[in-house]
Amino acid sequence: MIYNGITIISSQRLELKLLKHSETCILIGNGYTEFLIFPIFIIEVAMSITEVPLIINGEKVRSQTTEWLDVLNPATQEVVARVPIATAEEIELAVQSAQTAFKTWSKTSLTNRMRIMVNFAHLVRENTQELAELVTLEHGKTLPDAEGEVGRALEAIENASSVTRLQLGDMGNNVATGVDTYTLHKPLGVGLGITAFNFPLMLAAFMFPPAIACGNTFVLKPSEQAPSSTVRFVELAIEAGLPAGVINVVHGGPDAVNALIEHEHVKAVSFIGSTHVGTHIYNHASKHGKRAQSMMGAKNHMVIMPDANKDRAINDLLGSAFGAAGQRCMANPVTILVGKSRDWLPEIVERAKLMKVGPGSQRDADLGPVVSPQAKKRIISLLDSGVEQGATMLIDGRNCQVEGYPNGNFVGPTLFTNVTTDMDIYTQEIFGPALCVLEAETLEEAIAIINANPNGNGTSIFTSSGWNARLFENEIDVGQVGINVPIPVPVAFFSFTGSRASKLGDLGPNGKQTVSFWTQTKSVTARWFEPDHEDGLNVHTTISMK
Repeated sequence: MIYNGITIISSQRLELKLLKHSETCILIGNGYTEFLIFPIFIIEVAMSITEVPLIINGEKVRSQTTEWLDVLNPATQEVVARVPIATAEEIELAVQSAQTAFKTWSKTSLTNRMRIMVNFAHLVRENTQELAELVTLEHGKTLPDAEGEVGRALEAIENASSVTRLQLGDMGNNVATGVDTYTLHKPLGVGLGITAFNFPLMLAAFMFPPAIACGNTFVLKPSEQAPSSTVRFVELAIEAGLPAGVINVVHGGPDAVNALIEHEHVKAVSFIGSTHVGTHIYNHASKHGKRAQSMMGAKNHMVIMPDANKDRAINDLLGSAFGAAGQRCMANPVTILVGKSRDWLPEIVERAKLMKVGPGSQRDADLGPVVSPQAKKRIISLLDSGVEQGATMLIDGRNCQVEGYPNGNFVGPTLFTNVTTDMDIYTQEIFGPALCVLEAETLEEAIAIINANPNGNGTSIFTSSGWNARLFENEIDVGQVGINVPIPVPVAFFSFTGSRASKLGDLGPNGKQTVSFWTQTKSVTARWFEPDHEDGLNVHTTISMK
């Protein structure tokens, strides 16, 4: 904005009005704050703050709460949005809206539900850039990484578009004389999804598109740290043709989560996030008779064999360990160098030192900031413990500085050797850009290390030997295995299959399992008699199925 030669600079959109002016100063405001500007200064004015809405019964709703949380840009600490802690009344309205919509949506044909999912995928693809920029603004991950997340969300929507195939039941014709048996996969009712901050689009896509495609309605509670992209994602689903009430969004903390879980109309709960929260949600949901699944924390290991393609193995190791600033439950915070691949450590270190840290909006950055000052403080504390407990820190990212962004939550790539499996940096999920390097003489020794870890989300091996690969996939006790693939999250028409301490519940998101989770099986056994059938006076006290 320029007024009489005075330049007012803002990096965000403004809603400012000229209130008063004189020869010496002007007064401007945006309804929240007034600014007195003197002509001799060039000044940056605070941006207008977006209020994140609730979505209830197909409409964006401004919460009536008195409690709002700031959503920060992790690269700058600027407030970019305010998110409400929904009131108990608003939570009730959201669930009631979903329950009312279920009465008609559950009777909508498979074909029409499929077509809405196809439309939804089209709209998401058209709005990839907008969605990615919102993710980067609030989460901090790089734009290319955020665009990749949109792509993974699209895969999940496309899998939901296959509901006409996935929701088919089974049929047994003439299982007994004149008797047929068949199964129906019926929707449950209102589903609940609770997502973490690190994939605000992909995690939501793992939940509500398949649940809705199966005929359920839904209430989604996204992370309050990065909610805007999720809300826009849901808006696109409504634009695609979802009727009012089929998908609803509320925001809040533990009280909101507990109230949603306990609600009589909520039939199933899906969670992806930390182990601590996921364990509570699973137990609380089970206590209240809900079907539940919790995908939780991890400590993934990548094994590098000496016969691996060296360059590819090193590049994929660094990308999977430090990409997204390590804020992925499928990151590789541990690598095990087997045999002569231990000689590659100096090159691993040198390449890691070349990785560029910067704001997510900087396309050539390899990793952005972590999500919050609190997350950075926790990460630094764990890195400090590694040094205190005797590990060797070959790369120290604790004092990472990015020019032009003095307030950003930046942590640089950090690499430890001489790590033992009782150190905090090994036993705890750091959820930051830190890599622990372990060594093993043999593949069998590496497998034993991994199987002794309680987590079972993912693991990978880099090798050129089919024998090594088959031994690894058969002996490893981890739910998702990569062979020359560093982050083995399967494409969405396969199910997410984390195991052991990384998962609670027997069914995972995506693939065929997602339909089993979001439906209940009804078995029908039918016998039809000819119109003139006469059975006489014999009472059938024994059921015969011959």
